[in-house]
Amino acid sequence: MPDIDKRFVQAFGAAPDIIAAAPGRVNLIGEHIDYSDGFVLPFAIKDRTFAAIRVRNDRKVRITSMQRRNKVVEQNLDAIKPGLKGEWERYPFGVIWSLGITSGIDIMIDGHVPLGAGLSSSAALECCVATALNHLFSLGNSLEDLARLTQRAENEYVGVPCGIMDQSVSLMAHSGSALLLDCRDLSTRHIAFDVASSGLELLIIDTQAHHSLTDGGYAERRASCESVVAKLGIPSLRELSLNQLASSRGMLTETEFMRARHAVTEMKRVMDAVEVLEKKDFASLGLLLNQSHASLRDDYNVSCPELNCAVDASLAAGALGARMVGGGFGGSAIALINASHTTQTIAAVEKAFADKRFKAPRFFTSLPSQGAEVIQRG
Repeated sequence: MPDIDKRFVQAFGAAPDIIAAAPGRVNLIGEHIDYSDGFVLPFAIKDRTFAAIRVRNDRKVRITSMQRRNKVVEQNLDAIKPGLKGEWERYPFGVIWSLGITSGIDIMIDGHVPLGAGLSSSAALECCVATALNHLFSLGNSLEDLARLTQRAENEYVGVPCGIMDQSVSLMAHSGSALLLDCRDLSTRHIAFDVASSGLELLIIDTQAHHSLTDGGYAERRASCESVVAKLGIPSLRELSLNQLASSRGMLTETEFMRARHAVTEMKRVMDAVEVLEKKDFASLGLLLNQSHASLRDDYNVSCPELNCAVDASLAAGALGARMVGGGFGGSAIALINASHTTQTIAAVEKAFADKRFKAPRFFTSLPSQGAEVIQRG
């Protein structure tokens, strides 16, 4: 663990009462369907964000970050409510507000999930703070409760209308497994995800095309899905079949039809992916990844030139499958590759980026890792 204890003492003059950690995530398949009550199949990555917290005897909340040169942001608890201006600190403030914390606290954050890479650094931040506060104040929230509370923080406090996938997997993931999550009721099933024993590797390609979900593109797509639901009089897009969608096409705008077609087909791809994973049929999984990317690129329009370049170059180098991950508009892609071809695949993607004069990408891999946990009590 990083030297967060020492830095906490330097910043606040005392040792923390608790330290918790929560991971970022890669979504294997099931993109942009969590807010439509779909099934998704993410897993936690090894990169984590840490939160060290100490209780104060007043109503001040002070937050700092090891990545922000220990600049302290301070607010009174009574001022922490939606509409309060700020930057990254809005995420922990939102969690404090959502959990109804009534005591002043000092918080230090140490984040190791790449920012803007589509790996859910925001959920990792929310969930490590929520996990620490839940234990520190003996709030008794279940993991499902914490997922909903941290989603509320991001939706209502930060103002990003995200679904519940990212927070759920950051909290509930198990090492060695992907998490089949039913976004309607938050029921889960852990699906073994072991590509290494088959000589494969999941390469994560950070395009370094920074993405942001607060610029309206994400909200616009969610609104399109909600419009389809309203026009067709259904509870969610989960209730819609492809045949029903086709027969209702005249009731929808072309954009709404395309957005709904992605949701309906992506939900089926998730369940197909579970089936082929249980058979260790990785060739079929690769095809599903390719289909997912095409749908996100063409029907949902959330890809970008850098993401398309990463996917195309990986496939040209022999990947079994590849796709963009995360909310889109930048961020990361994944490629399912033969482990013996890692060096060649990286070189091919780097060359493709250089040829197009894109910023050089970053590469890393991760086995499915453990979800949020308390790692130290004072």
